[in-house]
Amino acid sequence: MRILGIDPGLRRTGFGVIAVQGRQLEYIASGTIVVPTDASLSERLKVILDNVREVAAQHQPDHAAVEQVFVNTNPHSTLLLGQARGAALCALADQGLAVSEYTALQIKKNTVGKGHATKEQVQQLVQYLLRLNGTPAPDAADALACAICHAHHLPLTQQLQQQQPTVAKLTRIRGGRLHF
Repeated sequence: MRILGIDPGLRRTGFGVIAVQGRQLEYIASGTIVVPTDASLSERLKVILDNVREVAAQHQPDHAAVEQVFVNTNPHSTLLLGQARGAALCALADQGLAVSEYTALQIKKNTVGKGHATKEQVQQLVQYLLRLNGTPAPDAADALACAICHAHHLPLTQQLQQQQPTVAKLTRIRGGRLHF
């Protein structure tokens, strides 16, 4: 099974693709989509949309995971980051992928073991976990960490999805209330 991780950004959007076989993680590809800063906002968003769509089409992932937007002290920056993230989400939806979302804290805690890890610590742990010869670029490392986080959450997610039909059979809604 393949997982595509995305670390969205208006200047640089990282992507990382891993394969998961049981508990084994295998590096497939990663990189950084560099967006021209002199282009208009709509052109920059289109670059993100087109490139994420191309990465997804090329690597055919089964799952996608995207880092959630954090609220910055500058609301304008947060809004722009949200738009970049939206372009990436649209590209993934266009490829028919369901997307799981994780906060930076969840990703770092799941990958490094502590939620306030530095960029360098994330890079080093990603390099170690995927047995890479070199240290991945910061944005690519964050995207790979997002994919690794999803790989660790996947067994629980799959169990819940398998149990949903059973839960649905056991429950019914009557008068706006849930009854078992």
